[in-house]
Amino acid sequence: MAKAAIDPNNLPYADGDFYGFEQLLTETERERLQEIRDFLAKEVKPIAVDAWNRAEFPMELIPKLAALDVMSPIRRQGHSSLFAGLMQAEFTRADSSIATFLGVHDGLFTAAIELLASAEQQAAWLPDIYAMKKIGAFALTEPLGGSDVAGGTRTTAKRDGGNWILNGAKRWIGNATFADWVVVFARDVEDNQVKAFLVDTTAEGYSATKIENKIALRTVQNADITLDNVVVPDAFKLAGGNSFRDTNKVLKVSRLGVAWQAVGQQLAAFDVARRYAVERHQFGRPLASFQLVQDQLVKILGNVVACTGMMVRLAQLEDAGAAKDEQSALAKAFTTARMRESVALGRGILGGNGIVTDYEMAKIFADAEAIYSYEGTYEINTLVTGRAITGVSAIL
Repeated sequence: MAKAAIDPNNLPYADGDFYGFEQLLTETERERLQEIRDFLAKEVKPIAVDAWNRAEFPMELIPKLAALDVMSPIRRQGHSSLFAGLMQAEFTRADSSIATFLGVHDGLFTAAIELLASAEQQAAWLPDIYAMKKIGAFALTEPLGGSDVAGGTRTTAKRDGGNWILNGAKRWIGNATFADWVVVFARDVEDNQVKAFLVDTTAEGYSATKIENKIALRTVQNADITLDNVVVPDAFKLAGGNSFRDTNKVLKVSRLGVAWQAVGQQLAAFDVARRYAVERHQFGRPLASFQLVQDQLVKILGNVVACTGMMVRLAQLEDAGAAKDEQSALAKAFTTARMRESVALGRGILGGNGIVTDYEMAKIFADAEAIYSYEGTYEINTLVTGRAITGVSAIL
């Protein structure tokens, strides 16, 4: 009797969760994660490559995301950090640009309001933010300041009666071309401390210009922002944003989100490479039948498992209130380095087809470069970790 043919797309490990990490979620969280996966498969995956090719953001997706209700999964909805991380990974797995849009609006902008605004400010602002009626951006990086912006913020804030006057420029600000509000960090000229302000993008003197010609996250609308004597009422200065130490409360959490993005990006590479390997035939048989190809797929999977395991433990520490900045730094450095290796292996499996977006891998490969760099470069996060284990700072 002939053996039944094996369906390579219906195997126990086809989803890449080789060690069953998702079983650590509650049943409710697993059901919710599947609901999000179904949404991504229906609403995001079919449009992702075209939006990336055109470098245009699908604005029609925002009300659909609002209806999905994914905002503030931990602080507002009471989910675990593990669920929030796996959700971020799934968004990235579907499309890293949409995941970055959400990471900016929720992980950075909304988190800044939740962590730095007063109770009165939160009550006034958060309902529209959670409902995505107001889209936000997070303006920290500057044209001449990236990793060193903590001690070199050039954008200034000057008190003028009941207002603040902001002057300066910001760069690489995601969502800024269409955001309603932007959290802007500026150095108070009186005490030299970095303070946080909620800026209405319709304010006189505010302008945002889209950054063109990107090779990564092309769907994300990054912008150069100019602030020319922008008047911000004192009521729109974030009450708890009074130093860069306060700012770092937001960055610590967002750095974890980017590390989870690195997991999702590797899962995306695994999905495309594995499917291509079992469906593509060379020399009369599937690519997957060649030992070297299986070796490459297993290396990608090994990287995914190692990175996910690290992030699962970090999520547990985060829920226990015990996660440290240097642990987040190591996670961001390690996962993005493994991600670079994984997407390169995946691109290689597709051969020439790996350099055109028609097969999706080229987009995955290119987008990984942005994830590798933002929320602290590999080098800076390495030095933060190095300082923790030696007691000696190599950062000047």
